Amino acid sequence: MEQTNYNGALQKTTGSGFNASSTTTDVIKGIDLTGKIAIVTGGDGGYGFEITKALTSAGATVIVPARDIEKTKENLKGITSVEVEYLDLFKPESIETFADKFLKSGRALHLLINNAGIMWTSLLRDEKGNEGQFATNHLGHFKLTARLWEALKKANGARVVNVSSSSHHYSPIGFDDVNFNKREYDKFEAYGQSKTANILFALELDNRGQQFGVRSYSLNPGLSLETNLGRHLTFEDFVTLGILHPDGTTNTEAEAAMKSIQKTKEQGAATAVWAATSPQLQNLGGVYLEDVEIAQYDEANYDSIAAAYKNPGGFVGVAPFALNAEAAQKLWALSEKLTQTKFDI
Repeated sequence: MEQTNYNGALQKTTGSGFNASSTTTDVIKGIDLTGKIAIVTGGDGGYGFEITKALTSAGATVIVPARDIEKTKENLKGITSVEVEYLDLFKPESIETFADKFLKSGRALHLLINNAGIMWTSLLRDEKGNEGQFATNHLGHFKLTARLWEALKKANGARVVNVSSSSHHYSPIGFDDVNFNKREYDKFEAYGQSKTANILFALELDNRGQQFGVRSYSLNPGLSLETNLGRHLTFEDFVTLGILHPDGTTNTEAEAAMKSIQKTKEQGAATAVWAATSPQLQNLGGVYLEDVEIAQYDEANYDSIAAAYKNPGGFVGVAPFALNAEAAQKLWALSEKLTQTKFDI
């Protein structure tokens, strides 16, 4: 019987036995991925590197798409069963080329980890005028998944994992002006919108794809200062986030809150590895995960978007607007239009 997580219907803890301190080593223990093929975008750095390491350690062959092939090969030196191919999520033609090459290989795709992304950047646009964070974090992965769909179905039990963020709480999808053509650009709102899109995409993909054995998940990896994702932040941004006071002094309460939830890269990548491999999720999909467990969902007690800016450590759980059925379906149609890609499952 098919199930859907529309409006948080399946958003209930499983008793995974893991927690916020669990690592990729803990999660992958006892998992055999021999003969499985995985694609991990951004698989040569940060969380992606740890995901790649974990999957190959269990026997999988991992393909890492990258803009700089030589740099990526250097970063992955010493890891066996890794292939590196050119891909730029910001350039639709490169997605087409990458997907065509994989499909022509005739291989099934068992795991697709949509992990790569950019965060809190100044305003930039792709060649079609789409806002950069939305284009890279969501539209690029939407097109990639659509183009690889036949290979995912061929696996007879594939999983698609979208790495989102607690920062999705900053914004729902601004359907009236998703690309900031009319409203003033806000880097935090734009990033939040792109991360909400990751969740809604996984929700709708699971709803449509489970009949073919393809299950989908989204997740918050947690806060790690080892990933360098916040490199675009200015002094004013730190003040906006409440990390610094306007006079430049540290907000000690915020600092303590962040320290209490900080993770290593191995801990941050653990939830994605669990999503990709855990038998506990065998007949369950469309759910949003964090700390190697299904995250909490409490629509009645949801705090405001404005409150997210006062929590530099990130919000816990999933925002109701990120699991909204109507928004998920509307985003799918919009994504097809903006990418000029018919994702007809």
